[in-house]
Amino acid sequence: MSKSSNPAHQWGSDPANADAHGVLFTPGSTHPSHAPALPVLTATLRDALSAAFKETLRRGTHGLCFSPYLDGQGPGTQLGEAQIRARLEIIKPYTRWVRSFSCTEGNESIPRIAHECGLKTLVGAWLGTDRDINEREMEGAIAVARAGHADLVAVGNEVMLREDLSEDELLACIQRVKDALPGVQVGYVDAYYLFEKHPRITAACDVLLTNCYPFWEGCPLDQALAYMQNMVRRTTAVAAGKKVIVSETGWPDKGTAFHGAVPSVAGAMRYFVDTCAWAQRDNVEVFYFAAFDEAWKVGAEGDVGAYWGLWDKDGQPKYLGGLA
Repeated sequence: MSKSSNPAHQWGSDPANADAHGVLFTPGSTHPSHAPALPVLTATLRDALSAAFKETLRRGTHGLCFSPYLDGQGPGTQLGEAQIRARLEIIKPYTRWVRSFSCTEGNESIPRIAHECGLKTLVGAWLGTDRDINEREMEGAIAVARAGHADLVAVGNEVMLREDLSEDELLACIQRVKDALPGVQVGYVDAYYLFEKHPRITAACDVLLTNCYPFWEGCPLDQALAYMQNMVRRTTAVAAGKKVIVSETGWPDKGTAFHGAVPSVAGAMRYFVDTCAWAQRDNVEVFYFAAFDEAWKVGAEGDVGAYWGLWDKDGQPKYLGGLA
């Protein structure tokens, strides 16, 4: 999700997506009247969901979206290696990859430390409207990859969604990093439908990194997995045979509902279980959003922005205690 924009305003801008009943979840819509209601969580269902969550987490995810910020920190904080390592130690038993978002302010140390922890890395260079910062981000990503610590590189995250750069400017950034890193796969991260709208960007990528959030398009939980699968299918349809990786997907456990999408502990647990089961069954690489809750995101995304983690802001597991 965007660092500096409100996805609640943007993610519904091009749904063109239908559930199994053909219902479109468009901006301003409410829960479809015929959508199935969530089952009443009896003690048996609560126990079953808790057991399924614990087993899914124990088996581990393909990847987790990783930001090491502590409470009171956020972009602009200079990160230390001890803090990064401590956060990675928490999640390393439960994932094979980590995705980082920046190569400045200490974030450039994440890939090296992740490799030392035995994890693979999707290394992000954050691009925005400040050309000087963009330059430092790209230089940082190139240096990380040349040091051997980038298994994949992402040049930009939701740049088209935020309209921070023109298509030509973004293409130049992607090409520059590709030219500097022969032999390293380089891609770009954005909302699924923007790969349809920007075929030149799609063609420039070695791999397509697609962000898929049924929540931000107001999709009710019971239909969220099928909705997300359709997002992935749409990306795959324009990929020309290139690998498609789900670079972000998730469900919040607290905060304000967005149309038919309602945050809840049970919903967050269920979406994680369903997504991981599908990813394993269909051999889809998914980076789940997110490892940790991030309190700083409330300003950009509303109250719900702080509650997407599998661990809370203090690094404590949120769901292993089960459902009350």
